[in-house]
Order: sequence, then C-alpha cells, then structure tokens
Amino acid sequence: MFIREIKHQHRHDFYADFECENCGYIEKDHPRYDDAYYHNHVVPEMVCPECGKSAIDLGADYRPLTTKYLEGMQV
Repeated sequence: MFIREIKHQHRHDFYADFECENCGYIEKDHPRYDDAYYHNHVVPEMVCPECGKSAIDLGADYRPLTTKYLEGMQV
C-alpha cells in the first residue's frame, strides 16, 4: 500500500488515505506517525485488507515520502 493523500498533519501525527498497488482498495483516514522508519519500513510492508498483498509481495517500486520535519526535531 502507498500513501495516496495526507489529509491532515499536526506535528508528527498525520491522517492519510492509503491505496493498494494491486487491487486499488483505498483505506481512509488512518492516524499515523511521520518519521523515516515509518515511511521506509512500515508502509511498504502494509498488507491490503482486501487482497492480502503488500508492496514487497508485489515487487513494486516503492519510493518513500520524506518527513515534514527533520528527524529529531522538536515541534
């Protein structure tokens, strides 16, 4: 799954819509935490509740987003 759109962000917490690369299923408004680990490791391993596949399973060319704030920055 990949981040389709970030709906709202306050400091390091954000709400986003995610879309499956395989079946197109859209997961709406889930709260997440904006850090490099999340974007580099968690998002590509997210499994679609509809088809059960992740970006890694599909061999998709996942390019992680960058964080809004620098790592370690107090906001």
